[in-house]
Amino acid sequence: MILETIVTTLGADGSPHIAPFGVTRTADDLVIAPFRPSVTLNALEATGRAVINVTDDARLFAGCLTGRRDWPLVPATAIAGVRLADSLAHWEVEVVRIEPDPVRPRFHCRTVHREAHRPFEGHNRAAAAVIEAAILCSRLHMLPWEKVEREMAYLAIAVEKTAGDREREAWGWLSDRVAAFRSESLAAGSPAAGPAADHTAKQQVSS
Repeated sequence: MILETIVTTLGADGSPHIAPFGVTRTADDLVIAPFRPSVTLNALEATGRAVINVTDDARLFAGCLTGRRDWPLVPATAIAGVRLADSLAHWEVEVVRIEPDPVRPRFHCRTVHREAHRPFEGHNRAAAAVIEAAILCSRLHMLPWEKVEREMAYLAIAVEKTAGDREREAWGWLSDRVAAFRSESLAAGSPAAGPAADHTAKQQVSS
């Protein structure tokens, strides 16, 4: 099972970093698989620690895709690390095994400490649409423009029908990102997003 989460890490110099990740949850561990190059990957290699945060605030996913990474953090409880100040829950983890790969190594982690902070208050289709749009925006360089337009139009329906203020704000950030990419492509003489290496595109979301 893959959980859409926010991973927080500390670099070798102690600097915090926030990134959205689809973390694989197995019976035995949690797996974080960043692409190279990646700030999160460097931190995991340097410290062997991370915090996996569960949040219902879709702005964090959209924010990381659009240069907005300044979210409140507080110290972790059991490890040298930080967590989101406003999260539903978090897992503090340590790396126990690494599957080497030149493109995307997999860091298998064990949970050292786990906390719940506030209850989940229900599903919101707009929040799910924002997360899907964030993933879409991370792949703009590898998708045909027609597909981007089609999927954004479909996801917009859920936002229009069910969004609260947070989801509308996040959707605005992502819509602006898509429009900017379109303008950049046209200025460069390429009316549609062209193919690129998968890991290059995905780094926008998993760095």
